[in-house]
Order: sequence, then C-alpha cells, then structure tokens
Amino acid sequence: MAIFVLVPGGFGGSWIWREVIKPLWAAGHEVYTPSLTGMGERAHLAHPDINLSTHIQDVVAEITCSDLKEVILVGYSYGGIVVTGVAEQIPERISQLVYLDALIPEDGQSYVDLVGPVAAEAATQAVQTYGEGWKFYTDLPDPRFTPQPYQTGLEKLSVKNPVAARLPRVFIYCTEGKTGEDLGLIPMTRAAERARNDPNWGYYEIPADHLVVFEHPDWVTELLLKLA
Repeated sequence: MAIFVLVPGGFGGSWIWREVIKPLWAAGHEVYTPSLTGMGERAHLAHPDINLSTHIQDVVAEITCSDLKEVILVGYSYGGIVVTGVAEQIPERISQLVYLDALIPEDGQSYVDLVGPVAAEAATQAVQTYGEGWKFYTDLPDPRFTPQPYQTGLEKLSVKNPVAARLPRVFIYCTEGKTGEDLGLIPMTRAAERARNDPNWGYYEIPADHLVVFEHPDWVTELLLKLA
C-alpha cells in the first residue's frame, strides 16, 4: 500500500482529483488531497496576504498532522512549486516527488520567474485591472475554479536542502497543446527536457494537453499506480 498526497494546480482545489482518487482507493492505497488556502472549498479564506509559503505550509501540515511517512507527493502544474517547497521542509517523510506537467523551480525562483517577463507583466496587469490588486482570475470554464492570490506567484522559493535534493523524482509530461503560444506552459516543456535527459529522473509522457487531470484522469491514475 502506498500513501499519495496530491496537490492541485493553480485555481483548483481538492475536487480536481475526484476521478483519480477513486481507483487509487480501490487499489488499497491511501490518498490525501489537501486544498490550498483560499482555493477550492477554502475559497472563503482568501485574502491578499496568502503567498507560496502559506500553500507549502498547508501541505506540510496535512502530512505531519496525519503523521504520514513514505509519501508519494504529486504536484500538478503550479503544485510543482508547492511540492518542491514541501520537500525542502520535510524530506524525511517523502519517498518520491512526482511532477505532473508541473513547474519545477530552482533556488530563488518564483512562478513569475518561471513563466518569464512577458507573461508576468500580462498577469500583473490583469490582477490590477480585474483582481482588486491581489487576485488572478482564470478563463477556465468550470465555476469551481477560483481566483489565485497573486502573492503565491511572486514569492521566491529557497531550494537548498541536500536531503531533499536526493529524493527520487518523476516528471510526467503532457505532450499535446504545447505550441509556444501559451507562455504559461513553456516552463513545463523546459522541465520535461531536463528530466528526459537526466538519468536521475523518471520520465513518462501522456498524449494529452495540460488539462489531463480533467480530460483523462484514467491515464493519470494508470501512471500513479505504476509508480506505487
């Protein structure tokens, strides 16, 4: 039996994993799907001071308060930054890190550093114009998606823990829809290239676009079961 902690991407909550967790449970695994502060069913807690550290602490608290060990920690999209930060704090509780078409920050990088200045400037303008200066809205059609507190994208992450650096890591790359027109997806392609060429990484591909968790949860589940 494995223990999975699944961290959602930007704008999402624990609900995004609904069709993934059912077969994981059926296979006898434990699955935890924390929603990040201000997101999903915790959207009522949103405020301007929520930052990346808040979201990292959400997941650290889930793992430590539940006394989880040998965790397979999965980060989807923005969640890749979060799980990297979690590993920095509690590497002894993690068995492997799984990046599902996710962002992978290096030391001193933030979300806006990863997506680049053009995308960052557009996001900042949208936050100022439509988000009361602190919320970033998404154009994804599902009403369960909620605005993202923008400080989560501005805070830089410190990546210095040598124990965390030795954790086994896997990258799952969604190969479709990466045309270069969506600047927010370019960092996933860069991360995939790095993982594919690094023998220390496990690497898998899914022939789907970035919304794979919603469109092909069975493919995601199949790979997670393999990793278990």
